[in-house]
Amino acid sequence: MASTKKIVIVGAGPGGLTAAMLLAHRGFEVEMFEKEDQVGGRNAAIRLDGFTFDIGPTFLMMKFILDEVFEESGRKSSDYLDFIRLNPMYRLHFSDRTVDMVDDHEHMAEIIEKHFPGNTDGYRRFLEREKVRYDRMYPCLQKSYDKLATYLHPDFLKAIPHLSLGRSMFDQLGEYFNAPNLKICFTFQSKYLGMSPWSCPAAFMIIPYIEHQFGIFHVTGGLSEISSAMAKVVKEQGGKIHLNTPIKSLVIENGTVKGVELESGDKVMADQVIINADFAYAMTNLVAPGTLKKYSRANLMRKLFSCSTYMLYLGLDKIYDIPHHNIVFSRDYEKYIKDVADHRDINQDISVYIRNASVTDKTIAPEGKSNIYLLVPISNNKSGIDWSQRKEFRDTVLKTVRERTEMKDIEKHIVVEKAVTPNDWENKYNVFLGATFNLGHTLTQMLYFRPRNKFEELENCWLVGGGTHPGSGLPTIYESGRITANMISRHYQVPFTSMNLQV
Repeated sequence: MASTKKIVIVGAGPGGLTAAMLLAHRGFEVEMFEKEDQVGGRNAAIRLDGFTFDIGPTFLMMKFILDEVFEESGRKSSDYLDFIRLNPMYRLHFSDRTVDMVDDHEHMAEIIEKHFPGNTDGYRRFLEREKVRYDRMYPCLQKSYDKLATYLHPDFLKAIPHLSLGRSMFDQLGEYFNAPNLKICFTFQSKYLGMSPWSCPAAFMIIPYIEHQFGIFHVTGGLSEISSAMAKVVKEQGGKIHLNTPIKSLVIENGTVKGVELESGDKVMADQVIINADFAYAMTNLVAPGTLKKYSRANLMRKLFSCSTYMLYLGLDKIYDIPHHNIVFSRDYEKYIKDVADHRDINQDISVYIRNASVTDKTIAPEGKSNIYLLVPISNNKSGIDWSQRKEFRDTVLKTVRERTEMKDIEKHIVVEKAVTPNDWENKYNVFLGATFNLGHTLTQMLYFRPRNKFEELENCWLVGGGTHPGSGLPTIYESGRITANMISRHYQVPFTSMNLQV
């Protein structure tokens, strides 16, 4: 019986919570262990003097995946969460113009004609062509790739002509647009994967298509409310969540994971263990040296990892009349992104993402005040930069915001602030090399060649999260949790209903 099988989950991030919801609903005994005092991992909240900030993700794409996960757990997401579709999706600041991006296709065509005359036909081709790519690729991303033979599945064979192998996202946009800044409007999304538009595979053109086709959403209270809602469902289904309970190591016998050892020294045994911690951190800290070969520390250091981020969370005593999401591009965006990728120190010409969520959501700041979230893509800790000695970078970020947006007096209105650097990502949040978006999403680190949901080096061990298949970003992390839950259910021949039957 399913109820006699115990599943232990290391970490209560969005991937682990997804798997926990589904498995608990199917009758498994689920027990989660989270080192922090709240669930969510990087999808949790920072609370400072009445202000609530999302630590990481700030908007939801592909909302239908989250809806499906709740439905497969016997629940409705709308009973737990209040979703707000955002328009404009974001405002983009270039050195010579400001462009609002919307998900209404006719309105978007008008905006393109205004700012980049002659490119509206290319926008329509983008929608038509990328829909085909999305339709072919999405079923592929739902498969497990635990076997190389998955590449022979008819779905994957149909997708091959649409992968644009050898081309980057920026290259691909040349088929639609002739204006460089317009290409950036549809390729900056590669930063969601911590990659450069000039090196990110063209297959990921599905990301801007998904935004323009399905829109992006805010959740009242912040995106961290999703994690809280998922945890509530886990508990309603009989699952247990232990907060403030860090894991010391996996309990491994003859290559098989038998359970976990807590920092307290207690051992919790299980039939299967799901790792929701940062993948490379887990392999180098929760597994004894010499246990792994393919994913030894030496081999992991040879992998390509994403960039990191410098964060400023600001509570202001003022609300600015600017959109919910804003991006300020450096004047030489290509050079900036390449400097980040090559681990070079960056100068004053930086790019900054600004979330001004208080214009949409009054619950995340005291009345009359606002919550501002600033993110700057920077090199991961392979750069060797000592961020404890880079206090002046805060001034560079705020100077950029002052000079390039309507927030001219922002510093006068700061009442509370917190910075998070690559050092913090690595040391406080246990993110390997401070690489916020995990392993890079190159073709040699995707699908079968990414760490698999059924971990190939240890028995009874499973992976969820951005470091495993299908990759980073909330929707794909939810999908990783669903793939893993479905595989475990099938392993024990437990019947279930799922909208992802691709595994």
